[in-house]
Amino acid sequence: MEWFEAIILGLVQGLTEFLPVSSSGHLVIGRELLGIESSDDLVFEVTVHAATVLSTIIVFRKTIWNLLKGLFKFRYNDETDYILKIVVSMIPVFIVGMFFKDQVEGLFGSITAVGIALVMTSVLLFLSDMASNPRRKSVLPTKEYRSGISYWQAFAVGIGQAFAVIPGLSRSGTTIATGLICGVRRSEMAQFSFLMVLVPILGETFLQLVGGEMAESSVGAFPLLLGFISAFLSGLFACKVMIALVKKAKLSWFALYCAVVALLIFIFA
Repeated sequence: MEWFEAIILGLVQGLTEFLPVSSSGHLVIGRELLGIESSDDLVFEVTVHAATVLSTIIVFRKTIWNLLKGLFKFRYNDETDYILKIVVSMIPVFIVGMFFKDQVEGLFGSITAVGIALVMTSVLLFLSDMASNPRRKSVLPTKEYRSGISYWQAFAVGIGQAFAVIPGLSRSGTTIATGLICGVRRSEMAQFSFLMVLVPILGETFLQLVGGEMAESSVGAFPLLLGFISAFLSGLFACKVMIALVKKAKLSWFALYCAVVALLIFIFA
């Protein structure tokens, strides 16, 4: 991977991480367009994902700090409740990471798999817009929960995140769509979606560091660094500007975009 390719892919990751269009899927598409052969190397993907996680931490630093302060009061409060629900949401993706890692890695070399997953993302986004339409009667009974989300909803969203390890199946799109279908408000679901990914991505990065996978990567240290910086800066911009867009805009527009990209993949792949 050349240095300029790392910068381009870092920009793609940073700008698409916070929109429901699948950053991992766009990385696979970007590699295909650039002719990069190391499509089976997940170190670069984890590196740029860690960069956008860092940008998320910076943008949500006050919220994260308040959660940590509440946690260390050592009593069950709103902050402890919220953190425990994030922990519950991580259970499904932990199971996938422990037992199905090899199968997931194999999908990162298939542009066709990305196209199919983008179609699934599109369908989910359309369904979530229908479910969250205020003029439409909700399928599930509306109920107020502490922190705006219940434990069962958090687990359901976690299942969505577990499936979203497939490139092309948007993590933010899948989790937000799952939450909306389960009755969580969009404004609350957006924040929960962005915070629940912090530990899994940072954990994966740490495991690669201690496991020596970084040293075995076919991508050099300099492109990895440039990709990280590029993804961090673009992610910082996207996290500040586009979160409001995700909260307010109709997800059907993103569904249409995913469907068009999938169609182009099927035509030209």
